[in-house]
Amino acid sequence: MTWLTLFWGFFVANVLGYGGGPASIPLMQEEIVNHYGWISNEQFADLLAVANALPGPIATKLAAFVGYQQLGWFGFLIATIATVVPSAVALIVLLNILNRYRQSYVVKGMTLLVQPIIAVMMVILTWQMSDVSIQGIGFWHSLAIAALAFWAMTKGKIHPALIIVVAFLYGGFVISHII
Repeated sequence: MTWLTLFWGFFVANVLGYGGGPASIPLMQEEIVNHYGWISNEQFADLLAVANALPGPIATKLAAFVGYQQLGWFGFLIATIATVVPSAVALIVLLNILNRYRQSYVVKGMTLLVQPIIAVMMVILTWQMSDVSIQGIGFWHSLAIAALAFWAMTKGKIHPALIIVVAFLYGGFVISHII
């Protein structure tokens, strides 16, 4: 693998990741797991869980870890630059354009019509991560944990990072003894 391949993999995922981290995650998964095979789907699921529990932008954390794993500190730097710089430059350019033409029906249409695509990408990623969970701990356990997490975030108003930490502890101290 070359540094250019590493750069390109993260650059593509983040340039096309309209909508920030949630939109970038399925694209990063496509590049990291399916296209380049740098890590497995199971490793990506674990990485995603840990990255969600830590503070900061998720795409940057994913890139930093995979870059480091592939090419050491140089890979860390290349993957992080490929993730951060395109977004920062695009933000500056696009916000200037959007502010100038914010009343345009074309701009409003563009921003509204991309949202269903992002939703579909998130559903596909959820389906794939659910499959990894079901293979790892079984259907009923996965369903129960997902239902409890859903309730905790929506009704209980518990921060997702806290739910992830509790899931880590449950997985480490309970699931590890069941499986």
